[in-house]
Amino acid sequence: MQQGTITNLYIARVKETPSNPVAQAAAISGQGLEGDRSCKAGNMRQVLFMDQETLTQLDLKPGQIKENITTTGLDLSKVEAGQVFFIGDRDAGEPVTMEIVGPCEPCGKMDAIRPGLRKTLDGQRGMLAIVLNGGGIKVGDTVRVEP
Repeated sequence: MQQGTITNLYIARVKETPSNPVAQAAAISGQGLEGDRSCKAGNMRQVLFMDQETLTQLDLKPGQIKENITTTGLDLSKVEAGQVFFIGDRDAGEPVTMEIVGPCEPCGKMDAIRPGLRKTLDGQRGMLAIVLNGGGIKVGDTVRVEP
């Protein structure tokens, strides 16, 4: 089992604009993060996770590639579709759960950040997830991955 920590949270309210950093967010079962433009039932791209370690290696800042949740301590390259992120303290009640649906393929918008970034990010732009069990999440929450 891998475990890490949420270091940053972002809500992308309007397409083509920077995401807004937030200290906490509400995950809505079957929809995504409240207020985010990707928050809709049936969307398989509800939440994007990205690890701080990869961002640092690529000289990128948290939120720059439009992730919703930045983590530290999780090796997202070892996470697979079907696995579940459990967010929050085990002793604090029912955790928020999100199922990994697969990697996020980098789009052409990445080259607007830095020429060639789309190709550089191929296979390492983070993991997409859907919200199974909603609830509040916040910066500092633990994130663990289980099969």
